[in-house]
Amino acid sequence: MRALHFGAGNIGRGFIGALLYQAGYHTTFADVNSEIVNLINEKQAYRVVLADESQEELVVKNISAINSMTHPEELEAAIVEAAIITTAVGPSILPIIAKSLVSGLRKRLETNKEPLNIIACENLIGGSSLLKKHVYDQLAPEEATSFDEIFAFPDAAVDRIVPNQTNEDKLMVQVEPYYEWVVDESAIIGNTPSIEGITFVADLTPYIERKLFTVNTGHAASAYIGYHKGYQTIDEALLDKDVRSFLQAALKETGMMLVGKYGFDKKEHEEYIEKIIGRFENSYIIDEVTRVGRAPLRKLGGNDRLVGPAKQYLELFGQPPVNLVKAIAAAFRYDVIEDEEAVTIQKLIKEIGIKEAVIEVTSLEEESLLVNLIVEEFHTL
Repeated sequence: MRALHFGAGNIGRGFIGALLYQAGYHTTFADVNSEIVNLINEKQAYRVVLADESQEELVVKNISAINSMTHPEELEAAIVEAAIITTAVGPSILPIIAKSLVSGLRKRLETNKEPLNIIACENLIGGSSLLKKHVYDQLAPEEATSFDEIFAFPDAAVDRIVPNQTNEDKLMVQVEPYYEWVVDESAIIGNTPSIEGITFVADLTPYIERKLFTVNTGHAASAYIGYHKGYQTIDEALLDKDVRSFLQAALKETGMMLVGKYGFDKKEHEEYIEKIIGRFENSYIIDEVTRVGRAPLRKLGGNDRLVGPAKQYLELFGQPPVNLVKAIAAAFRYDVIEDEEAVTIQKLIKEIGIKEAVIEVTSLEEESLLVNLIVEEFHTL
């Protein structure tokens, strides 16, 4: 069995590639990083090391790589032959790989009618659906009908912390032991792929929001409050009892919203929260607050990890989530000069004032109770 994976970065190799190998696939990585591509083809193996006391290693074999920029014909051939295609490239790169996909899928239609599932393993809601849109935007109506017959784009939720790292062995990846890969089984075409480590569910939305509004919310809240208090890393920030208590309170708010909205078991969700916080406290993962907090413009979006659950909490319970409000305010105080989005927000605050900046960045209505509370907390901080 052959898998094609777009993105030979740390997440691609350390998470998706490792699970594909363990499921018995030969995995071809498509990437534009010629150094990594050449190393994969030279070594034909790499190590994945768990970031915990065990330092357990998995040697991933049965791999190859294609430079998708310089060898488009090889990439087309890999698309034609693949039993599954996955991505871990970042949301902004999906439109770029969609062009390569269209070319390869057209060729596949001519010679290989086997059903093919294309799963975007990205840190956003509806990644595969977004990739499908970029693909189908390039198709004529009759082509789209043909594509629908044998190609599917099941959405997925993925979760594994793979910290920034510089290793002497440039293919080696250190990853946390915990991972979650949930896929919408209702969107699968043909047989469900047999990959141990994937949880297939009938309705993905609750799991996407549970992850986004627990893991991503908690990570961002820790980063912005941690930065405000002068800490360098997430695990260092959480050694501060006040920061940890704040994080627990913020995730209690998102947890109340998630339990109320989707009917998750309250006790199980509380255990899930503590597991997530424990992951953040892992001293074997040195995660800088500036890495976790980077790109605040995106993270303060109206449906993203901070404002999204705050709005839903207010709608569900009729009162504001005070800890999420504090996290949002701290994000507006995040002024890292090396972060282009942080600089943009600070410039906006100077030009139009904090209240108008909050409205513009978060897309909240001016009359929303959250706006004034964020502004108040901003000044308090």
